[in-house]
Amino acid sequence: MRPRAGGVARLLSGTGLAAALLLPAAAPVQAAPFPGMPTAYGRADGKKGQGLPGMPSALDPEAEQAACTPASREKAKKQDWSRQRLDLDRLHRHSTGAGVTVALIDTGVAPRAAGLRGRITAQGAAGDDCVGHGTFLAGLIAGTGGDGSRLAGVAPGAKVLALRGTDQRGKAGADLVARAVREATAARAGVIAVTAALPRRDPALTRAVAEARRAGAVVVAAAAPDPPARAGTDEIPSRTYWPAGEPGVLSVADMLPSGARPDGSLPADGIDLAAPGAGVVSGGPRGDGHYLGGGASVATAYAAGAAAVVRAARTDASPAAVTRRLTATAYPADIPQLDPYAAVTTVLGDSGSRVDTDRAAGPVTLRDTSAADRAADRATFFVLLGTAVVLTILWAAFALPRARARGWRPAKAGGAGKE
Repeated sequence: MRPRAGGVARLLSGTGLAAALLLPAAAPVQAAPFPGMPTAYGRADGKKGQGLPGMPSALDPEAEQAACTPASREKAKKQDWSRQRLDLDRLHRHSTGAGVTVALIDTGVAPRAAGLRGRITAQGAAGDDCVGHGTFLAGLIAGTGGDGSRLAGVAPGAKVLALRGTDQRGKAGADLVARAVREATAARAGVIAVTAALPRRDPALTRAVAEARRAGAVVVAAAAPDPPARAGTDEIPSRTYWPAGEPGVLSVADMLPSGARPDGSLPADGIDLAAPGAGVVSGGPRGDGHYLGGGASVATAYAAGAAAVVRAARTDASPAAVTRRLTATAYPADIPQLDPYAAVTTVLGDSGSRVDTDRAAGPVTLRDTSAADRAADRATFFVLLGTAVVLTILWAAFALPRARARGWRPAKAGGAGKE
């Protein structure tokens, strides 16, 4: 009988080994890093497995002749985590930003890009987006999502005024940004999104921002620059960037699904709000494919779209009231997290505090609308279940042959090794 028991043991051991080797396949696949984008920005989307090319925020400044960002040949397979976290499907039942113009100061926007036709105004150089970053952000603000609404922007009913705050390769300058802010003010834009974060305060830009606010615009700006793809940020101290540091400007930083800032994000002072800024999907100026993008500029686009839906829903709200509503209704965290649905629907008290009539008094709990988080939990459960099965098989491979050899009699105390 021993040879047969040994065969059973070998069979069970082989089964356990095969199961152990196959278990890693059950875990979520992490997306590989993409050229021109910090690794953390691609990883945020890894749970969904969307292998899309990265959208750079600028072209290589050292290249003698930098080619424009090529058209993507890939399309997103699913809705990304950021749109689920912002609860856009439910938000659009209450407001789409109709009647509001958002001035986007970035690398320009291609007016005929997929999902943006008929909603972009761009004059001169602003209609030529070689980098592609401005077009990517415009999709997050007011894109229709192309074939379906799963990749629509926060305010698909809004219009976008494209303005250049950079040169053709994406390098921002204070003079370019100040001029664009003045143009946005002259066009009476309801929301002005400045994605550049400049290291020094500029008097002309300070005046331009103040004039925009006096004219009734909500000014939203990136709290920090998008980090370069290769340079480390460990030694860079926290500081204030401009125009995010100007009085009355909503300063926005990027966040991961967990709410933390991505690895490699530049530290910044005076952050008012965090919004999704990693593993975010949108289109580009050429073709109908999709890209992954991230950074404070992406978060700023989402916050600008949120300001647009609030302005459309509450037409009598002042710029200060819109900004206060976006921060007062945000998810409580170290850096409050943008919640455009709550910003549109929540009743605020006279002091600007949140009055939540639908919830009983008690500790605040955060809604988890991220399908990516739920997918990770399910994957973890199956991995743990599989591990338990493997351990059971290995135990059986060890114990059953010995029990069979004893005639299924219990082992004697002190003589487990005797038969």
